[in-house]
This record gives sequence, structure tokens and C-alpha cells, in this order.
Amino acid sequence: MISKPNSIQPPTRAIYNQVRVGDAQIFFREAGLRSHPTLLLLHGFPSSSHMFRELIPILAPHYHVVAPDLPGFGFTQLDTSEPKLTFERLAESIEGFVDASRLDRYAIYVFDYGAPVGFRLALRRPERVLAIVSQNGNAYVEGLSEGWNPIYSYWKNPSTENRNALRAFLSFEATKWQYTHGVSNPSQVAPESYTLDALLMARPGNADIQLDLFLDYASNVSLYPTFQKYLRDHRPPFLAVWGKNDPFFLPPGAEAFKRDIPDAEVHLLDTGHFALETHANEIGSLIIDFLGRRLASDATA
Repeated sequence: MISKPNSIQPPTRAIYNQVRVGDAQIFFREAGLRSHPTLLLLHGFPSSSHMFRELIPILAPHYHVVAPDLPGFGFTQLDTSEPKLTFERLAESIEGFVDASRLDRYAIYVFDYGAPVGFRLALRRPERVLAIVSQNGNAYVEGLSEGWNPIYSYWKNPSTENRNALRAFLSFEATKWQYTHGVSNPSQVAPESYTLDALLMARPGNADIQLDLFLDYASNVSLYPTFQKYLRDHRPPFLAVWGKNDPFFLPPGAEAFKRDIPDAEVHLLDTGHFALETHANEIGSLIIDFLGRRLASDATA
């Protein structure tokens, strides 16, 4: 059962809760009024809903905001005796979370790993998706940088040697680099962000979960044409807001959304992969403006 939020909580202040979905005890943050449109925030690697800590108070006066931690990340607790994680299983968990949370219709904010999870959810239930906001959430081959080359090698030859070569991506140094690369002033990046990620990533058994997901990311690339067909067929209101200095997902990946949704809105910001660390106010304002216009126009169409 999900406990009800305390009615005296200010709507901009997140509450923290958990709900059981299959083999996962999913931790989530929630803010805003349920009478407002819902925005489901889906984080990426190696982060958690903690990455939305500054965005949630900006959005909560206008939207019902819900941000779960994916299985294998953050404070979500996973029964690791179950079969290994795949992106399909992540999507199934979020689908179960959406049902348990009684979210009938929602906009989705997708970032990094949250993109293939969110797009899979949209494929399953297109009628429920009000709009999509992609912040460095890729669905096109041209959006993949050379930074993926070690993972490509693992896809082609999933040997123990290639698997172990990727363990460097799980280190504290690599996590900090993902937060600070491409940021003009790294002192703007709060150290608790990458430090918390690194500590949670170091939990017993978690390294193998992450290495399994590295291997299974190939399934997302195989689904890119299916994701693109969904976008063409359903034309959800679409906003792409990307840190243009992202070392993994390139700006052409943001521009490519216009091929399938010609009226998609694209904004490139002078920052890195974790754009919210430096541009939460700008991204929040863009989302409020975009959803304010597009959801209102859809309602009157």
C-alpha cells in the first residue's frame, strides 16, 4: 500500500515513500497536487531520483510530480536472487509502479537510461502519455558518441575481459567525471550528487547489475526504429532539452526528434550530461512554458 501524503505538506515539498512492485521495493519522490497534470520523472545512469531534487520544487506548484528510483539504482531495494536486470524488466517495474500509484495519464521526463524505459512504457500504453520531455534521452543512432565504443566492444564480444574493462565506468572518478565534463564551472556541481551515486553504486552485487545493463543496452538500440515509429504515429507533444557538451549523447540525437515529430521543440544548453546540476531553473521554465502551451492546446483540440 502507498501511504497518503500528509495534507499539511506544502505542495512544493517532496515526500518520500516506497511501494512494492514484483521483486523491487521502489523508492520515489512525490510533490504537487494530484488534481494537477502528472509528470513522471525517469532518471538515468548512475543516478537516481536525487538528480531531480532542484527541479521538483520548480515544477510542483504547477504539476503533480513523481520520481521513482529504477531497480538497481538509488534507494530502491531489489531482490538480487531474481534473474538479472534488463531494460525490459526496468520498464515492467515502472509500469507496475505507475499502476500501483494510480497514474492514469502523465507526461514523461526521460533522461539517459530513463529514455528507453520511458519509450517502452509509451509503446505499451500510448494513450496514457500526455507529452514527452527528453533531457539527453536518446532514440537515434546519430545521438551516440564514440564514448560508447568500449560498450560496443562488449556487445560484439561479451567476454569476461570486455566485461571487466567496463568496471572503470563504475568508479567514483568516472561518476564524478560524468557530472563535471562539459560544465564551464564545475564548482556549480554539488559534490553530494556524484558522491551519493558512487556510494549507492558500490552496494554489494550492484556492479554486476550495472554490467548486465551495459550489455542489454544493445536491446534499446535495436528498438530505436520502433521508438521512432511510435513518435511518428502518435506525435506526442515533444520537448528536447539537452546539455550540448554531453560526452555520450550528442546534439544530433536531440535534433533528430524533429524528423519524426516536426513540431518538436529543441533547446541545446551549454552544459554537460547532468544538465540539471547547472541549469535546473532554465529547464524548469522551459518545461512549464512547453506543457502549459501544449497540454492546453491538446485539451481544446
